Amino acid sequence: MNLSPKQIVEELDKYIIGQEEAKKAVAIALRNRYRRSMLSDAEREEITPKNIIMKGPTGVGKTEIARRLAKLVGAPFIKVEATKYTEVGYVGRDVESMIRDLVECSVRLVKEERFKKVDEKAGAIVDAKLVKILADVRKLDKGETPEEIFEQNIAEGLKKGYYDNEVIEIDVADVQKPMELVPGGGEIAIGNIFGEMFPKRRKKRKISVKEARKILIGEEADKMIDKDSVNEEAIKRAEQEGIIFIDEIDKIGSKGNSSGGQDVSREGVQRDILPIVEGSTVMTKYGAIKTDYILFIAAGAFHVSKVSDLIPELQGRFPILVELSSLTKEDFIKILTTPKNAITSQYATLLAVDGVELKFTDEAIEEIAGIAEDMNATSEDIGARRLHTVMENLLEDVSFNAGGEEKAKQVVIDRAFVAEKLGTDKKAKDLKKYIL
Repeated sequence: MNLSPKQIVEELDKYIIGQEEAKKAVAIALRNRYRRSMLSDAEREEITPKNIIMKGPTGVGKTEIARRLAKLVGAPFIKVEATKYTEVGYVGRDVESMIRDLVECSVRLVKEERFKKVDEKAGAIVDAKLVKILADVRKLDKGETPEEIFEQNIAEGLKKGYYDNEVIEIDVADVQKPMELVPGGGEIAIGNIFGEMFPKRRKKRKISVKEARKILIGEEADKMIDKDSVNEEAIKRAEQEGIIFIDEIDKIGSKGNSSGGQDVSREGVQRDILPIVEGSTVMTKYGAIKTDYILFIAAGAFHVSKVSDLIPELQGRFPILVELSSLTKEDFIKILTTPKNAITSQYATLLAVDGVELKFTDEAIEEIAGIAEDMNATSEDIGARRLHTVMENLLEDVSFNAGGEEKAKQVVIDRAFVAEKLGTDKKAKDLKKYIL
């Protein structure tokens, strides 16, 4: 998708409130990807992404910015926690596994695209198979009807969904479940060890026609696509367009202590991450992948440690530092009303299932936002996640009583309702019960 940085920020604004500096930084990074793709091969090799560190308290939108950015352009994207990696020689995940996870994500994206292209063709083949199966089941109902007309009637019924819930028996591939060989390490399917030496095992399953159609279309589409081509495209896309979001990077920064085994291990993880971010070649089951052009976005609260506590070499590989600010009352009001997936809309949609029409007044929204800001200021600052705590307490009785024998009704959430449920009219607020 060819979007200018301004257009990218406008798209992010639909889901994320505030944090203009961070949005601008990721928008420029994404646009630079497009600019680089327009250059010659020789020029392209000299230009690497400018990695970003986001510094800010939890719940202010760090992960959401990166996730929405990747979704916007359909780029391979994974989120990892720096704390789950261990130094080489210890039991746990090695840092190269993040690259292997990115390639897996890329393969899945490319496969989905290829499946869509052959979906119609695979659907026609599967429908023909299902007609034969349903015809065999219904042979006693055929009577004097000619075979062709009998099958044509079944085909028409299949298209209209008449047989969706009918249970039939089909042969499906017996997929081996992957086993975890090392705790926290990679997984392997034992059946894959021998590759294509033996024919794939199949088993009989009794399932509905609707589910059978989905499984069989997947199998047919898989036969139609060239796996080598998929793998090549996936490796290329992961290399050139991949985005890796490394969360909690502050937890592997030393806290200024001069000694201590834990700090040594933290620094070891940083040194292991360094070659991945600098640019190296990692072997995966789909082929070798260069990490030089992957965009890395790191994030952390940096409450205890500072960005400067990371080893200098790693800091140098993240030249762009953006600070995300704590959310204000005005931000909370916008979060409750502006985004496409606003929390108030989510609760209204959920309760509408039980016939409750939920309406929020402007005064109530303002009051909820004020409570959330107050709670973040007086206890742990958990950003927008605080709103979920407040909303759950506010609507506890409404949710509990909905779905019973009561008929559909309208519930108006106004300032008085908020004051009654959350006790905002009291001078001394007991905020402890709202702390997660």
